[in-house]
Amino acid sequence: MGAQIRSATENEEQVALTRNKLVLEQARAVGLLGAAKNTRLSGRVPSELIDAAKKRAHVTSDTELLELALSRLALEDDFGARLVGRKGSIPADIDLGV
Repeated sequence: MGAQIRSATENEEQVALTRNKLVLEQARAVGLLGAAKNTRLSGRVPSELIDAAKKRAHVTSDTELLELALSRLALEDDFGARLVGRKGSIPADIDLGV
């Protein structure tokens, strides 16, 4: 049982690290991340929020967390909004074959 939990935790970490890498690569590809770090961001938030976000994202530094979070937000698509916006666009009498 312990090995299964460890394996699941390692798998979760690997998935998070791969997802993080892909997000940052995409942000770099569209010019959101580059060599220059020319802006400082400051704010007050609960330490529990930072700790939970770092744990979930499997990052250790505040900078990593901010880059990842801001990249995800900047790259977020509008799929959910578009899907909800299509509600009712298919006629009720159409045969979906289900």
